[in-house]
Amino acid sequence: MKIFETLNDVVESVGQEIGPSEWVEISQDMINTFAAVTGDEQWIHVDTERAATGPFGKTIAHGFLTVSLIPRLVSTLYQIRQKSTGVNYGLNKVRFMTPIPSGSRIRAYATLKNASEVSGSGIQLEWQLRVEIDGKEKPACLAEWLIRRYPAAD
Repeated sequence: MKIFETLNDVVESVGQEIGPSEWVEISQDMINTFAAVTGDEQWIHVDTERAATGPFGKTIAHGFLTVSLIPRLVSTLYQIRQKSTGVNYGLNKVRFMTPIPSGSRIRAYATLKNASEVSGSGIQLEWQLRVEIDGKEKPACLAEWLIRRYPAAD
């Protein structure tokens, strides 16, 4: 895990890759729970018997499940010791490159592409993320994640 003392230290790391994150296992239970919560119960995600004869040979994780795990993955990449508050500002250019079979492990790498000031003494961080699948060469997901960080009030 990369430790930054201040928000300015994060800004100074533009262009540097950090990672890998810790591994996260994508279990069938996780996929089923996500399907139930979102209503996306397509058979390629939840029907293990049918999926075994489908295009991927088994069930696969939802693309949006992968995206929803980005905060969990990134939380093991870096820490900022200066007290601050982070706000999710959005995603750009999200691509799902390789399906994630149930039972696989994923991890992430991040490169800070840009850091810019925003109103209210905040900093917008633009992270380029790469989510990998254990044992696969091609990434599962590429995404740009925008986070706004604000110093905590004393």
